[in-house]
Amino acid sequence: MPQRARVCEGVAVTEDWEERTAAAWATFDDYEEADAADFRAVIDALVAELPADSPAGLFERACAWDSTGHSDQAVPLYREALARGLGGYRGRRTKIQLSSSLRNIGQAEEGVKLLTPELDAPSDELDDAVRATLALCLADLGREREGLSLVIAALAPHLPRYQRSMANYARLLVQPGEQLSGAR
Repeated sequence: MPQRARVCEGVAVTEDWEERTAAAWATFDDYEEADAADFRAVIDALVAELPADSPAGLFERACAWDSTGHSDQAVPLYREALARGLGGYRGRRTKIQLSSSLRNIGQAEEGVKLLTPELDAPSDELDDAVRATLALCLADLGREREGLSLVIAALAPHLPRYQRSMANYARLLVQPGEQLSGAR
């Protein structure tokens, strides 16, 4: 029975394509560093099945370059994916990964500008990744207190106790003149 195409991030893809792409990524750790080009070839073959202007394809190629240690090659692909309208979950992942790659190539300020609006985006499972990546970018810019505040605030809800205290401590890192209230 033929696979029905569905629209995913503005691009018609099949469930089969999504499953094969996920399966390819599940094998990533099986590749030695010397075999990085082989892994990228697997991703390139999957992307070749999509329309040439597919933002999802650009995203997957960027991820492959990024994951094999080539942030410099990933950055233009991530940018192009966003420029072509990649949104939703993959769009948010793109912003996180682009910010991390920008940081890796010495452009942390651009990463901060890209990720800061994501702090106010609708909440999802990527919230903590946004905060962690933003914290790293801030640290590279000498703004460690802001970064630490983000990380502690992200960690606080996951703690079995002290959530309110940690949330307050996170806030006080960036607003040091305030009093700590209800900290226990």
